[in-house]
Amino acid sequence: MRPFEQQRPNPARMYDYMLGGSANYAVDRLAIEQLAELIPEAVPLARANRAFLQRAVRYVAAAGVRQFLDLGSGLPTQGSAHEVAPAAQVVYVDHDPVVAAHAKALLAELDGARRSSDSGGAVVVEADLLDPDDVLAQAARFLDLAEPVGVLLVSILHFLSDSAQPQRAVAALRERMPPGSYLVITHATTRGRLEEERLQGSAASGGDRTPAEIRAFFGDFVLEPPGLVQAVDWRPDRPKLVGDWSLPSSLMAGVAKK
Repeated sequence: MRPFEQQRPNPARMYDYMLGGSANYAVDRLAIEQLAELIPEAVPLARANRAFLQRAVRYVAAAGVRQFLDLGSGLPTQGSAHEVAPAAQVVYVDHDPVVAAHAKALLAELDGARRSSDSGGAVVVEADLLDPDDVLAQAARFLDLAEPVGVLLVSILHFLSDSAQPQRAVAALRERMPPGSYLVITHATTRGRLEEERLQGSAASGGDRTPAEIRAFFGDFVLEPPGLVQAVDWRPDRPKLVGDWSLPSSLMAGVAKK
């Protein structure tokens, strides 16, 4: 197992800290505190993104899906898919070997008494979503890819430029997903994209896409109501109240069914 790097901030641990988690180090906390001074919206944006993921996973699970593939997942903490849908089988995928090792250690703590014989499970695999054949080959060790699956691409595609051909990778995933499957996507655009890129330190490699280009990632899948909207507006848990603070960010979100 690769050692956890404690001397330099890590985006996955920084995200965990923004969500209120404890799977982070002092260097990560300091980085976020400095970031929040520059971009006050960074932490609320991260939490809005996680809140959408939770609502989307609940929605897909309520539709009868019992397995999820979370690509670019980071650390599985603070309301990740396996916590929202505990009866489901969840495969987390991250291409960063340090993040994957840390995630495996975190999930190992859930084994044993905390999981009953009739519950689902969660595993981590190290793979790159840009290599869908490898992703699906590894996922097939834990998921029945002949049955519907919920594929989560939450706040990951906007870090990939068109030259990396994420459209091709997502199309390959769509093609291999059986009928009844769901595709869940969030994608920052314009100002929101730039804020997240500054957070992750990858401004040079991101893809600035319009809502129409983001919609294209869903292919011929049918968007569930309310369609492709701001993340906070996708089936919110409560009506928006007068005086609610609106995030000055364009984080688009959608859930579509095959």
